Amino acid sequence: MPQDTPVHILVWSDYVCPFCYLERPVLERVQGELGDSVVIDWRAFELRPEPEPTLDPNAEYLHRVWNQSVYPMAQDRGLAMKLPPVQPRSRKAHEAAEFARESGKLDAMNLALFKAFFQDGRDLADTGVLLEVGQSVGLDPEGLSRALASGRFAQRVLEDEKMAREIGISGVPALIIAAGEQAYLVSGAQPYETVIGAITRAQQEGKAQS
Repeated sequence: MPQDTPVHILVWSDYVCPFCYLERPVLERVQGELGDSVVIDWRAFELRPEPEPTLDPNAEYLHRVWNQSVYPMAQDRGLAMKLPPVQPRSRKAHEAAEFARESGKLDAMNLALFKAFFQDGRDLADTGVLLEVGQSVGLDPEGLSRALASGRFAQRVLEDEKMAREIGISGVPALIIAAGEQAYLVSGAQPYETVIGAITRAQQEGKAQS
Protein backbone atom coordinates (compact mmCIF):
# COMPACT_ATOMS: atom_id res chain seq x y z
CA MET A 1 0.00 0.00 0.00
CA PRO A 2 1.37 3.46 -0.89
CA GLN A 3 2.70 5.49 2.02
CA ASP A 4 4.97 8.37 3.09
CA THR A 5 4.93 10.70 0.08
CA PRO A 6 1.79 12.90 0.01
CA VAL A 7 -0.30 12.62 -3.15
CA HIS A 8 -2.38 15.25 -4.91
CA ILE A 9 -5.02 14.13 -7.38
CA LEU A 10 -6.49 16.76 -9.67
CA VAL A 11 -9.71 15.45 -11.21
CA TRP A 12 -11.07 17.18 -14.29
CA SER A 13 -14.72 16.25 -14.70
CA ASP A 14 -18.10 17.43 -15.91
CA TYR A 15 -21.37 17.10 -14.02
CA VAL A 16 -23.16 15.86 -17.15
CA CYS A 17 -20.58 13.11 -17.75
CA PRO A 18 -21.73 9.72 -16.43
CA PHE A 19 -18.20 8.30 -16.43
CA CYS A 20 -17.05 11.16 -14.19
CA TYR A 21 -19.67 10.18 -11.61
CA LEU A 22 -18.65 6.55 -12.06
CA GLU A 23 -15.09 7.40 -11.02
CA ARG A 24 -16.21 8.78 -7.65
CA PRO A 25 -16.49 5.39 -5.91
CA VAL A 26 -12.89 4.63 -6.92
CA LEU A 27 -11.67 7.98 -5.58
CA GLU A 28 -13.71 7.56 -2.39
CA ARG A 29 -12.05 4.19 -1.82
CA VAL A 30 -8.62 5.72 -2.37
CA GLN A 31 -9.43 8.53 0.06
CA GLY A 32 -10.76 6.08 2.62
CA GLU A 33 -7.65 3.92 2.47
CA LEU A 34 -4.99 6.63 2.27
CA GLY A 35 -6.69 9.26 4.41
CA ASP A 36 -4.87 12.54 4.84
CA SER A 37 -1.93 11.39 2.71
CA VAL A 38 -4.01 12.04 -0.40
CA VAL A 39 -5.72 15.28 -1.41
CA ILE A 40 -8.39 15.08 -4.12
CA ASP A 41 -9.28 18.32 -5.90
CA TRP A 42 -12.09 18.61 -8.44
CA ARG A 43 -11.51 20.78 -11.52
CA ALA A 44 -13.96 22.04 -14.14
CA PHE A 45 -14.29 20.74 -17.68
CA GLU A 46 -17.29 21.48 -19.91
CA LEU A 47 -17.93 18.77 -22.47
CA ARG A 48 -20.32 20.99 -24.42
CA PRO A 49 -19.66 24.68 -23.74
CA GLU A 50 -21.34 27.44 -25.72
CA PRO A 51 -21.85 27.49 -28.67
CA GLU A 52 -21.47 23.72 -29.10
CA PRO A 53 -24.91 22.06 -29.27
CA THR A 54 -26.04 19.92 -26.38
CA LEU A 55 -27.01 16.29 -26.81
CA ASP A 56 -30.51 15.13 -27.63
CA PRO A 57 -31.72 13.30 -24.48
CA ASN A 58 -33.58 10.83 -26.70
CA ALA A 59 -30.71 10.16 -29.09
CA GLU A 60 -30.12 6.51 -29.92
CA TYR A 61 -26.41 7.09 -29.28
CA LEU A 62 -27.03 7.98 -25.65
CA HIS A 63 -29.24 4.97 -25.00
CA ARG A 64 -26.67 2.68 -26.61
CA VAL A 65 -23.81 4.04 -24.50
CA TRP A 66 -25.83 3.77 -21.33
CA ASN A 67 -27.01 0.23 -22.04
CA GLN A 68 -23.61 -1.03 -23.13
CA SER A 69 -21.34 0.82 -20.73
CA VAL A 70 -22.90 3.08 -18.12
CA TYR A 71 -25.48 0.76 -16.56
CA PRO A 72 -23.10 -2.25 -16.28
CA MET A 73 -20.36 -0.09 -14.74
CA ALA A 74 -22.84 1.57 -12.37
CA GLN A 75 -23.97 -1.84 -11.14
CA ASP A 76 -20.37 -2.94 -10.69
CA ARG A 77 -19.47 0.18 -8.74
CA GLY A 78 -22.62 0.30 -6.63
CA LEU A 79 -24.16 3.48 -8.04
CA ALA A 80 -27.84 4.06 -8.69
CA MET A 81 -28.03 5.90 -12.02
CA LYS A 82 -30.56 6.54 -14.75
CA LEU A 83 -30.33 8.33 -18.07
CA PRO A 84 -31.43 11.93 -17.37
CA PRO A 85 -34.35 13.38 -19.33
CA VAL A 86 -32.36 16.58 -20.01
CA GLN A 87 -28.87 17.30 -21.32
CA PRO A 88 -28.03 20.79 -20.02
CA ARG A 89 -24.94 22.91 -20.23
CA SER A 90 -22.83 22.68 -17.10
CA ARG A 91 -21.09 26.06 -16.75
CA LYS A 92 -23.33 27.25 -13.90
CA ALA A 93 -22.99 23.93 -12.08
CA HIS A 94 -19.21 24.33 -12.14
CA GLU A 95 -19.56 27.90 -10.89
CA ALA A 96 -21.77 26.66 -8.05
CA ALA A 97 -19.12 24.08 -7.16
CA GLU A 98 -16.49 26.84 -7.01
CA PHE A 99 -18.74 28.78 -4.64
CA ALA A 100 -18.91 25.65 -2.49
CA ARG A 101 -15.11 25.42 -2.49
CA GLU A 102 -14.91 28.72 -0.61
CA SER A 103 -17.03 27.21 2.17
CA GLY A 104 -15.01 24.00 2.33
CA LYS A 105 -17.90 22.05 0.80
CA LEU A 106 -16.58 21.32 -2.69
CA ASP A 107 -16.62 17.53 -2.35
CA ALA A 108 -20.11 17.52 -0.84
CA MET A 109 -21.41 19.78 -3.59
CA ASN A 110 -19.67 17.68 -6.23
CA LEU A 111 -21.48 14.56 -5.03
CA ALA A 112 -24.80 16.38 -4.65
CA LEU A 113 -24.63 17.76 -8.21
CA PHE A 114 -23.87 14.34 -9.66
CA LYS A 115 -26.76 12.80 -7.71
CA ALA A 116 -29.16 15.58 -8.73
CA PHE A 117 -28.45 14.89 -12.39
CA PHE A 118 -27.86 11.16 -12.60
CA GLN A 119 -30.31 10.01 -9.94
CA ASP A 120 -33.02 12.68 -9.96
CA GLY A 121 -32.74 13.96 -13.54
CA ARG A 122 -32.60 17.61 -12.44
CA ASP A 123 -31.66 20.34 -14.91
CA LEU A 124 -28.25 21.61 -13.78
CA ALA A 125 -28.56 24.69 -16.00
CA ASP A 126 -31.51 25.84 -13.87
CA THR A 127 -30.42 28.31 -11.19
CA GLY A 128 -33.29 27.26 -8.94
CA VAL A 129 -32.09 23.66 -9.05
CA LEU A 130 -28.53 24.71 -8.24
CA LEU A 131 -29.74 26.74 -5.27
CA GLU A 132 -31.68 23.74 -3.94
CA VAL A 133 -28.68 21.46 -4.38
CA GLY A 134 -26.42 24.00 -2.70
CA GLN A 135 -28.78 24.45 0.23
CA SER A 136 -28.88 20.66 0.69
CA VAL A 137 -25.14 20.68 1.50
CA GLY A 138 -25.32 23.75 3.72
CA LEU A 139 -24.51 26.56 1.29
CA ASP A 140 -26.03 30.02 1.69
CA PRO A 141 -28.66 30.21 -1.07
CA GLU A 142 -28.61 34.00 -1.25
CA GLY A 143 -24.84 34.11 -1.55
CA LEU A 144 -24.88 31.38 -4.19
CA SER A 145 -27.63 33.17 -6.11
CA ARG A 146 -25.61 36.39 -6.20
CA ALA A 147 -22.48 34.54 -7.29
CA LEU A 148 -24.29 32.81 -10.15
CA ALA A 149 -26.04 35.99 -11.29
CA SER A 150 -22.79 37.95 -11.37
CA GLY A 151 -20.67 35.20 -12.91
CA ARG A 152 -18.25 35.63 -10.02
CA PHE A 153 -16.64 32.21 -10.54
CA ALA A 154 -16.87 31.97 -14.33
CA GLN A 155 -13.23 32.95 -14.79
CA ARG A 156 -12.10 30.23 -12.40
CA VAL A 157 -13.97 27.65 -14.47
CA LEU A 158 -12.33 28.95 -17.64
CA GLU A 159 -8.91 28.80 -16.00
CA ASP A 160 -9.46 25.13 -15.12
CA GLU A 161 -10.39 24.43 -18.72
CA LYS A 162 -7.37 26.33 -20.03
CA MET A 163 -5.10 24.29 -17.76
CA ALA A 164 -6.70 21.10 -19.06
CA ARG A 165 -5.95 22.11 -22.65
CA GLU A 166 -2.35 22.98 -21.76
CA ILE A 167 -1.87 19.55 -20.18
CA GLY A 168 -3.43 17.87 -23.20
CA ILE A 169 -6.69 16.76 -21.61
CA SER A 170 -9.45 16.46 -24.21
CA GLY A 171 -11.94 14.24 -22.39
CA VAL A 172 -13.06 13.44 -18.87
CA PRO A 173 -12.69 12.07 -16.30
CA ALA A 174 -8.97 12.84 -16.33
CA LEU A 175 -6.80 12.47 -13.24
CA ILE A 176 -3.42 14.06 -12.70
CA ILE A 177 -1.79 12.05 -9.91
CA ALA A 178 1.21 13.86 -8.46
CA ALA A 179 3.70 13.03 -5.72
CA GLY A 180 6.65 15.36 -5.34
CA GLU A 181 7.95 16.16 -8.83
CA GLN A 182 6.42 13.02 -10.39
CA ALA A 183 2.98 13.10 -12.03
CA TYR A 184 0.87 10.72 -14.09
CA LEU A 185 -2.21 11.27 -16.23
CA VAL A 186 -4.94 8.66 -15.85
CA SER A 187 -7.74 9.04 -18.41
CA GLY A 188 -11.24 7.61 -18.30
CA ALA A 189 -13.27 5.89 -15.57
CA GLN A 190 -10.47 3.56 -14.59
CA PRO A 191 -10.75 0.81 -11.94
CA TYR A 192 -9.27 1.10 -8.48
CA GLU A 193 -6.28 -1.06 -9.39
CA THR A 194 -5.23 1.34 -12.16
CA VAL A 195 -5.55 4.43 -9.98
CA ILE A 196 -3.78 2.96 -6.95
CA GLY A 197 -1.06 1.65 -9.27
CA ALA A 198 -0.44 5.16 -10.62
CA ILE A 199 -0.37 6.50 -7.07
CA THR A 200 2.20 3.89 -6.06
CA ARG A 201 4.43 4.70 -9.03
CA ALA A 202 4.18 8.43 -8.43
CA GLN A 203 5.03 8.01 -4.76
CA GLN A 204 7.95 5.71 -5.38
CA GLU A 205 9.46 7.87 -8.10
CA GLY A 206 8.72 11.09 -6.25
CA LYS A 207 10.46 9.72 -3.16
CA ALA A 208 13.44 8.59 -5.23
CA GLN A 209 13.82 12.07 -6.67
CA SER A 210 13.63 13.82 -3.31
